[in-house]
Amino acid sequence: MIYNHLGKSGIKVSALSLGSWVTFHNQVDVHSSAEMMAAAYDAGVNFFDNAEVYAKGRSEQIMGEALKKLGWRRGSYLVSTKLYWGLNDSPNESNTLNRKYLIEGIDGSLKRFGLDYVDLLYCHRADPGTPIEETVWAMHNIIESGKAMYWGTSEWEAADILSAIEIADRRNLHKPVVEQPVYNLFEQHRFGPDYRGVYEDQGYGSTTWSPLASGMLTGKYQHGIPEGSRGEVKGYEFLQQELTDRERIARVELLEPIANELGATLAQFSLAWCLQNPWVSSVITGATSVGQVGENMKALRFVEQFTPELMDEITAIMTHRAG
Repeated sequence: MIYNHLGKSGIKVSALSLGSWVTFHNQVDVHSSAEMMAAAYDAGVNFFDNAEVYAKGRSEQIMGEALKKLGWRRGSYLVSTKLYWGLNDSPNESNTLNRKYLIEGIDGSLKRFGLDYVDLLYCHRADPGTPIEETVWAMHNIIESGKAMYWGTSEWEAADILSAIEIADRRNLHKPVVEQPVYNLFEQHRFGPDYRGVYEDQGYGSTTWSPLASGMLTGKYQHGIPEGSRGEVKGYEFLQQELTDRERIARVELLEPIANELGATLAQFSLAWCLQNPWVSSVITGATSVGQVGENMKALRFVEQFTPELMDEITAIMTHRAG
């Protein structure tokens, strides 16, 4: 396993990590979750990602029960959660980063996890209805209370991240250190020119999600949505349009022989591609079985095989019109 500093922070995260979006509760129970987490941990994974909204809080609960079952030393792993969407539909409890919600939200998450603290706490989206300074102060207070070690952002615009950092620096508060953006061969906009100041100048870290584009980059959706796949999970029907997008399917067909030439599966190839980005601290993987965890971890074998020429070939496939 490769370990990277989370940006300029002192903490190190495994280059590949394990997340719970869609899978925990929706597709796997506590027993299966514990087995997958154990397989990842044995492979060197030290970071496990979650969020309050995943399965309406049940994902945190399942991960917490799995951690209790596994009995690992607390210092040997990192757990994250994210706040914004909320679990209750009321003005101050949903789609917000106000101080009241954040303070109450972290308490609820910790109760579901059965933990004293989380290592990373993300603001799951930006909230234009709450002053950034209010959010920065609340996150600072949460860290000062010992309920989180570090805080960060997810799917924030570069200008908002820089504003939060500036406020924290000016007020001598704990500043955000990490972004959690979508990042895969199809979606690269969160590492565009606007973010250069975030990653290069500020030394921000990143833990990226959806590296396989919800499974599109495994090749399993080339002929429709297979039974039991993520595309069939109740409540995630919104994924079906992109999973059946003809242009994306055409690009995947062009990538497959390149992966085969390396001796990698499409999934391993796509994960290894994500790790070519020097601004990526950790790539969050998902799985529904121990075998899938093991196959994902093998992506590390191919990281060094991506030459500049190969990267140019991939870029040409992803940027030229397919069809």
